[in-house]
Amino acid sequence: MTQLLEQALNEVAKLPASEQDALAAILLQEVASERRFTESFARSQDLLAELADKALAEHAAGRTKPL
Repeated sequence: MTQLLEQALNEVAKLPASEQDALAAILLQEVASERRFTESFARSQDLLAELADKALAEHAAGRTKPL
């Protein structure tokens, strides 16, 4: 555990139980969300590479417009 996280948890420990639970729920949701994003991003690499190749080919063929 990092020092910053340990410091944060020490401060949280001083709060009433209901506030500790609320913060714990937020933290757990954030960790789960980050895990889902990481897994989803890892699964999408082939698709992203294919889309990038198509975009580069369209640009090379002159079929794109400046933004």
